[in-house]
Amino acid sequence: MASITVRNLPEETHRALRVRAAQNGRSTEAEVREILEAAVRPKERIKVGSELAAFGDKYKLDDLKVEREQEPPRIASFE
Repeated sequence: MASITVRNLPEETHRALRVRAAQNGRSTEAEVREILEAAVRPKERIKVGSELAAFGDKYKLDDLKVEREQEPPRIASFE
C-alpha cells in the first residue's frame, strides 16, 4: 500500500478532520482514507458501457434496420 504525507495543512482543517473522524467513529487517518476514496472513486461513477446500453434502450436502437447495398467482395490488387 502506498502512503502519502500532507504538508502545510491548516490547523483548522486538521481540527475539523479530527472532529469528523470522531463523529464517524474512525481514526483521523481512516477518515482521510474514506474522504480520498470517495473523492476519486465515487460509487455513482459513470460506466461507459452502461450508459451506451441505456442510450440504446431509450432510443430503441435495436429496432432500427439499416439496409446496405450488397456488393460482391473485390479482389485486392497490388499493382
